[in-house]
Amino acid sequence: MTGRGYENAGYRKLFDGDGLSVGLGLPLTGVRESTPAVDEEVELAKRAESLGFDGLWARDVPTFWPRFGDAGGAFDTWPLLSHLAAHTDDVALGTSSVVLPLRHPIHVAKSAATVDRLSGGRLVLGVASGDRDPEYPAFGVDPDERGELVRERVAAMRALWRGEFPEIEGSWGRLDGDLDVLPKPTTETLPLLPTGNSRQSESWIADHGDGWLFYHLPESTLQSYLDRWRDRTEDKPFAIAVRVAIADDPTAGADPLHLGFRAGVEWFRDYFGRLESYGLDHAIVGLEADDPEAAMETFAADVLGEF
Repeated sequence: MTGRGYENAGYRKLFDGDGLSVGLGLPLTGVRESTPAVDEEVELAKRAESLGFDGLWARDVPTFWPRFGDAGGAFDTWPLLSHLAAHTDDVALGTSSVVLPLRHPIHVAKSAATVDRLSGGRLVLGVASGDRDPEYPAFGVDPDERGELVRERVAAMRALWRGEFPEIEGSWGRLDGDLDVLPKPTTETLPLLPTGNSRQSESWIADHGDGWLFYHLPESTLQSYLDRWRDRTEDKPFAIAVRVAIADDPTAGADPLHLGFRAGVEWFRDYFGRLESYGLDHAIVGLEADDPEAAMETFAADVLGEF
């Protein structure tokens, strides 16, 4: 394994191929407003890997805000991914996404490097500025400073991964060269994918990210984003998250959902084919289904099978 962070095993799993790769968003059971059953999550994760899904993506939601209507899976990101790492072999493990203004960079750097080591280099980090208003006062964070906090935490984590006994400081604290943070990741630095705009300019994301993770976008908007991204970066990947509900009728057309669609497999087959033709590198699919395993199998056979 070579030195650059984007060459870790997880990043290569997602982005080394010529076409579109597809991962699944956790929780796989679809339980978003309470605590999922761990055994069921693990079995579904193993099944997803065996069906050919390339990544498993965990949310980072420190608190549950009922008004938002989504607990994000309830479990803390780092032990959840470590547990999944112990029960899977080569599927990429991602965060979508770590809310950096609410996290101390030393804790994030140490936790992420630990998961990366325990998984054999499979960790890819989506990072974000956050979107749940009550969380900022809960953590004593000024929401107006989110953009600056993202930038300084990215810089701090890179320094902690790349160097020994670094001398760095920020609003989070100071290291004077007498302390180091272990373990180091399997590569010089971990791959970071800013999520949405993260209150940054596109040029900052292109310069400081190892890719760009976005939300579901209308196809014409996605094409324009991809065109601008390719002009800025040439080969850094672009990924989106999309919600998928498979209709019983395989020929059913698309009905819009929040950040996705309900449709038959024939429509989804064409849709993901179009995404690939636009040059999209990865899609994080949030499957909505009463029977998650059956939905995974249907999607793998009737949609993934075309790729």
